[in-house]
Amino acid sequence: MNGPFVHDFLGSETEAIPLYRLALDAGLDDRRRPQALIQLASSLHNVGEFEAAIEVLEDVEENDVTGDAHRAFLALALFDAGQPDQALRVALEALATTLPHYRRAVIGNAAELLPSR
Repeated sequence: MNGPFVHDFLGSETEAIPLYRLALDAGLDDRRRPQALIQLASSLHNVGEFEAAIEVLEDVEENDVTGDAHRAFLALALFDAGQPDQALRVALEALATTLPHYRRAVIGNAAELLPSR
């Protein structure tokens, strides 16, 4: 899967997108699949395909390789797609998991924003 990463690194996201899709279609293990999905979504976001990036990221789950990175990229895509309330909610919900004393307060405030997708 080095091909798509190289294109991303060189700023050629348009060329990376079909390569990520090919790798995903070919099948990736549980450690690489989330990375490829996040990278695909990031590339889609970078070329202005915000809704496509959101769609990809909605199915990614936290894991030991990527952690909550998908939620950070989802928040960025939502914001650029003109959904700032949802972007803030996603970001706050991700942040709340790291807050030992204020977790419930942050989650409660995030819940008052627009519902998550």
